Amino acid sequence: MRNSSFLLLVLLLLGCNQPTETSSSLDKDTQAWWETTSVLSSDAMEGRDAGSPGYERAAEVVAERFAAAGLEPLGDNGSWFQEVSMEEEAITQASFSVGGRELRFLHDIYLSPGSATEIAEAPMIYCGYCDSTSQTLVKDKWVICHATRREELPNNSDRIKYMSEGGALGIIFIADPGFTIEPPRWPFAYSRSVRLADAVDPTPPTLPTFTINAGSDALNKIIAGSGQNAKELIDLGSNGQPLPVFEVPDRFSASFTKSNRSLQSPNIIGLLPGTDPSLADQAIVLTAHLDGYGYGTPVDGDSLYNGTLDDAAYVALLIQLAERRAGKGFKRPLIFAIVTGEEKGLLGSKYMMQHLPVPKESIAANINLDQLRPLFPLDIMTVHALDETTLGDDARAVATSMGIKVQNDPEPERNLIRRSDQWVFIQAGIPAINFVFGFAPGSESEKIYRQWYREGYHTPKDDLNQKIDWEAAAKFNTFFYGLVEKVADGTVTPAWKSDSKLRPVNP
Repeated sequence: MRNSSFLLLVLLLLGCNQPTETSSSLDKDTQAWWETTSVLSSDAMEGRDAGSPGYERAAEVVAERFAAAGLEPLGDNGSWFQEVSMEEEAITQASFSVGGRELRFLHDIYLSPGSATEIAEAPMIYCGYCDSTSQTLVKDKWVICHATRREELPNNSDRIKYMSEGGALGIIFIADPGFTIEPPRWPFAYSRSVRLADAVDPTPPTLPTFTINAGSDALNKIIAGSGQNAKELIDLGSNGQPLPVFEVPDRFSASFTKSNRSLQSPNIIGLLPGTDPSLADQAIVLTAHLDGYGYGTPVDGDSLYNGTLDDAAYVALLIQLAERRAGKGFKRPLIFAIVTGEEKGLLGSKYMMQHLPVPKESIAANINLDQLRPLFPLDIMTVHALDETTLGDDARAVATSMGIKVQNDPEPERNLIRRSDQWVFIQAGIPAINFVFGFAPGSESEKIYRQWYREGYHTPKDDLNQKIDWEAAAKFNTFFYGLVEKVADGTVTPAWKSDSKLRPVNP
């Protein structure tokens, strides 16, 4: 059921948590933003997993708020919803052991469904970084490799190539604890992959590949009886130090079952018409993803992944902007696109790009809201594609007027620019931008940021109970309102810079 005012009323009454700290001191705009965030990430929405009833309920709320704000629907057949069909493959049960010692699925060991081809019980060998010198040792064996991320060592693609050419049956990667910028997250929520229904199946990996948790006793379970010390090996591997090669006494055994299902999950798309007819073909698309993870592996007894900051809070901010501008547009049209399937591989935005509600030529830019963590003061802001388009100039001007320093991504090895929906627009040749709260190295803000990625990112701890820096949250919201106004009312049409390294040659 969609478009239910009664449903919205119930959610507002039951699901609307207030900020836990100094809520009375918040300005009305920030208070209203958090109230909407509280609705969208309440337990009633069940984590908004794409294709779930909870996602549908959240989508209904978004559509009703857009309608009340006076936006025009841009979905299928005059509706608010653009239905996105997907195909899911999931591992529903799995069992792993070495010499009778169990490896706990999603806690000690993880694999994606695409790697879960037929698994043969076989002997094992530890080959350190699995460079080409190990190729002659691995035929018909499972190979243990450190997935260390260092320029002077092979990357995982290289390791798969070398071990495949050597005749290995598969690889067990040791998660790299030395990559502290964004450490491995355990347990994983689940093991499944989702693709657009009309997409070509991805090419399967050359070898089945697993990942084990270097932070647990998983490696110790695997190499027991070898005479080697798991902790010492992990420490050496984390630092890129020389590693031994040795046979593992026991054999690796794995079994699992998989399931497949079709699902649908809508994008929600609305239009705020522009006020200047001469700029009607320069629409600005504002995006944020509504989907989360739903229910998953429990962490500290909590199995609901609410996804408050990822990304309910910034869907709420787009709703807030629509309501602030009710009845009074900007010079350029705004397209509000709340997309699904971002957590499954940017699927909603990819589908929308393939089925745009307006001609592609009439879209001038994209401003995306994701990866924002208002957990500490907003003194520095990372801007993705800062120097690539005129959007970066606009962002710099607005931020500077507010005392915010802007910077390019200081951690490009994380590939954050490719991990949210702005990347789909960039690939299509449309100027796009995204933001991350920045910090000074070694600061308390960095400590908070790192801790959130260790403990909050894609876990049940990203909920309404986490500590928010309300001043920083309000400051970013104000920045966003100012940026949208500057871009949508500006005299300069958003454009790529001539020296951009991201602009596609043939989008």
